[in-house]
Amino acid sequence: MKMLPEEMFRAIVFFTTRMKSLKALYLVPLLAATFIFQNAAAAADKTIGVGAKPINGAEVIIDGSRKMLDEKWVYWEGPRFGSSMPIKWKIVEDPVDKGTVLMTDDRAADGGKYGAADIVTKKTYRDFRLHVEFLVMNPRGNSGVYLQNRYEIQIQEGDKTKHGMGAVINETDSPYDSFNGLGKWNAYDIVFRAARFKDGQLVEKAMVTMYFNGNKVHDNVQIQKVWGGANSGIDGGNDGGKGITDTPQGLKLQCEGHDVRYRNTWIKELDLKKSDTNF
Repeated sequence: MKMLPEEMFRAIVFFTTRMKSLKALYLVPLLAATFIFQNAAAAADKTIGVGAKPINGAEVIIDGSRKMLDEKWVYWEGPRFGSSMPIKWKIVEDPVDKGTVLMTDDRAADGGKYGAADIVTKKTYRDFRLHVEFLVMNPRGNSGVYLQNRYEIQIQEGDKTKHGMGAVINETDSPYDSFNGLGKWNAYDIVFRAARFKDGQLVEKAMVTMYFNGNKVHDNVQIQKVWGGANSGIDGGNDGGKGITDTPQGLKLQCEGHDVRYRNTWIKELDLKKSDTNF
């Protein structure tokens, strides 16, 4: 886990004020050197964080064009589906940088009706590496990134709970301190390993590791279930979300009638033999 500046400061204060020994004199510069090394390495890694370029073998799935939206995405027609093709989400100007981006704009989802106008990739995936950039325009803006159209990584401004920004929804704490804020671009970098089955029975749960704006916030987290019921995603209505089926599914983005924007999104298929998503 990379140290944030305030964490580094607290560590130095601890050692200099609490440890009355010569060892502290050696530990302080060691901690400082470790902090500098970690952050230099993160700065040098151009494959994570806002603006990350696609890695070798990755497929771009959002480039801010209508052409790519129509080619690679469709609506998810779940039990609450209330829109119609073609996709109503809009291509708009990037409010920060040059170019165009994708906006979650579909009135069918007004009032927080998740599942009414969510979009999902036509292609399905098992294990993968994902990079997705998003920007929340207004307070309490809400969307979500659904891995395999099952497991939600939450996007919700102002929410620091387990249902909040950056959480593996309802299962981990929100790493809210990594959020860049309203009107600014953010990035999730994810490695996901699908659930494993033997003779039709679940033997290994899905697993995820995630960086949020370059900070490692989830490390080999086992995902327990699909939350939100049948309207939320595939298998949400099976045994209270615990009835996971052995099927690859697409990447889904949620629409709840809020102005959340996406750009620079790419994905690479993986084949993870071991139960390890660390990267």
